[in-house]
Amino acid sequence: MARKKRRMMSEINVVPYIDVMLVLLIIFMVTAPMLSQGIKVDLPQADSTPIEQDSREPLVVSVDASGAYYLSLAADPLAALGAEELLEQLAELREREPSRPVYVKGDRHVAYGRVVEVMALIQQSGVDSVGLMTESAESGNEP
Repeated sequence: MARKKRRMMSEINVVPYIDVMLVLLIIFMVTAPMLSQGIKVDLPQADSTPIEQDSREPLVVSVDASGAYYLSLAADPLAALGAEELLEQLAELREREPSRPVYVKGDRHVAYGRVVEVMALIQQSGVDSVGLMTESAESGNEP
C-alpha cells in the first residue's frame, strides 16, 4: 500500500496548467488584433531598418486606397477626415504634445500625389519630422 501511494505522489497533475495555457491563448487572440493602429491599408514593401520605438503612442495619419484621410488619435479614428479637419486636429494634437512622433501610413494603391498632400498638411500643422510606414518585404501581405 505504501508503495502504491508513493508512486501516485510523484505524478504531476497537468490539468491546471492546460487550463491556464488556454486562458492565456484566448487573451492573446483577443488582444493581438487591437495592437495595430488606424485603419487597414495595404502598405508598400521596402527593405528598411525599423525605427526605434518611443514610449509615447505615435500619431499615425493614414491614407486609404480611395485617398481618404484618417488620424489614429482623433475622437473617432475610423472616421474619414477632410483636409481642413485633419489640419485642425493635427495642429491641436501637436500643440498639446509637440514631441510626439508622426508617421504617414499610405496605401500602396493610392496616388503618390495624395500622400504628398497629406505630408504638406502635416507640415502646415507645425510638424518638422514625418516618418513613412512600410511593410517589411519578408512579411509579405500580412498586417
